[in-house]
Amino acid sequence: MDACFISCFTYSYVNHYVFWKLSLLLKGMIISACLFCNQLMAQESVTLQLKWTHQFQFAGYYMAQQKGYYDEAGLDVTIVPADQKRPNSFGAVQRGEAQFGVAHSGILQQRIAGKPFVAMAAILQFSPYCWMVKESSDIFHARDFVNKRVSQVSKESSSELLTMLKRSGIDTEKLAIYKGNQLQKAWMENKLDAIEVYVTDLPYYMEQQGIAHRLICPQRYGMDVYADILFTSDDMLKYHPDTVEKFYQASLKGWRYALMNMDEAIAITQQFYASERSFHQLAYEAEVLKEYVAPPSTNVGNMSMAKWRLIADLYEIDQTKFDAVKADFIYKYKKQETLQFSWMLIAAIIISIISIPLYLRLIFKSR
Repeated sequence: MDACFISCFTYSYVNHYVFWKLSLLLKGMIISACLFCNQLMAQESVTLQLKWTHQFQFAGYYMAQQKGYYDEAGLDVTIVPADQKRPNSFGAVQRGEAQFGVAHSGILQQRIAGKPFVAMAAILQFSPYCWMVKESSDIFHARDFVNKRVSQVSKESSSELLTMLKRSGIDTEKLAIYKGNQLQKAWMENKLDAIEVYVTDLPYYMEQQGIAHRLICPQRYGMDVYADILFTSDDMLKYHPDTVEKFYQASLKGWRYALMNMDEAIAITQQFYASERSFHQLAYEAEVLKEYVAPPSTNVGNMSMAKWRLIADLYEIDQTKFDAVKADFIYKYKKQETLQFSWMLIAAIIISIISIPLYLRLIFKSR
C-alpha cells in the first residue's frame, strides 16, 4: 500500500515537474515569437534628402507621408529640406545621413565618376531650368546669345543650359559671365541680358510685379533632360532591397495622388511643409510642374535607357563609359533572398505553441 502510494506520488510529482518545466519553456517560446512579431511590425526609419527647400516641387513625397503610404509600407520617413547655401543631396546619401535623395540629371556624371548612386525614378521628365530675358530683349532663340551677358551656370545641376547654347552655335567661352551679387537686381538694372531660373521660382515673382519676360528653355530645342531624380545608394540596394522597393512604390503612389488631388496637395504642402509660401504661389508652381511630372502617355517617374543614353550624349559623355555603368545605374528591384514569414504562418505557430501544454495535460491525465 505504502509502496503503491509512494509510486503514485512520485509519478504525479514527476509529471507536474515535467509539465511545469515544459510550461516555462513554452512561455519563453511564446514571448520570443511575440517579440519576433513586434520586430516585423516595427517601422524602419529612413531619411529623404531634398535638393531644395520645401515647396510643391516635392508634393508627392509629402502626400505619401500625410496619406499614410509610407506607414502602410512599414516606413518611418523623415523628409529633410536642403541647405539653401549648399544644396547637395549627393553628399548626404553617400555619407549615410540619408538613405534616399532627390537630385538633378548630373547624377549620371556622378555615377561615371565612381560615386555609388542608383537612379530610381525621374519625377520631372524635362529640365525645369531656363534662361529668362526681358520682353524687350533681342534674345528670342538660343542662337541669339552671341556675346551676351549671362549669369553663372552650374555645370553640374543645369549644364543643359550651356549645352543648348553650344548646340545652337554659340561659343560659350565668349559669353560675359556676371559674377556679382544680387542677380535679380542686376538683371532688372540691365547689367546682364539673361539669367538662369527655375521655371516656377523667379518667373512667378516677375509675373507678380508685372515685369514682362520670356523663357528660353532646353525642352524647346529637343533637350528632354530628366530632373528631380529620386535616387539611393548601392549599399542600400544591396543590403535593404525590400526597403528600397517599398519606398519607391509608396513615393510614386504619393505622386499619383498629388496629381489627382492638386488642391489637397497644395493645401497640405502649405500647412505642413511650406507655410511661408502662399497658396497662390504653390498653385502656380503646381500648375506649371504638372506638365513636367506627367506629360501625355508617360507614367509618373518613368525612365528609359534610351533617354539616359541621349542625356549622356548631350553631356558629351563617352558612350563606352555609359555602357560600363548602365547596368547598375538604373534601379531594378531584386527581391531579398531571405525567409519571409506571413502573418498567417506566425499566427499558426503561436496557436500551435499555446496548444502543446493542453495536449500534454490531457496525456498525463489519461495515465
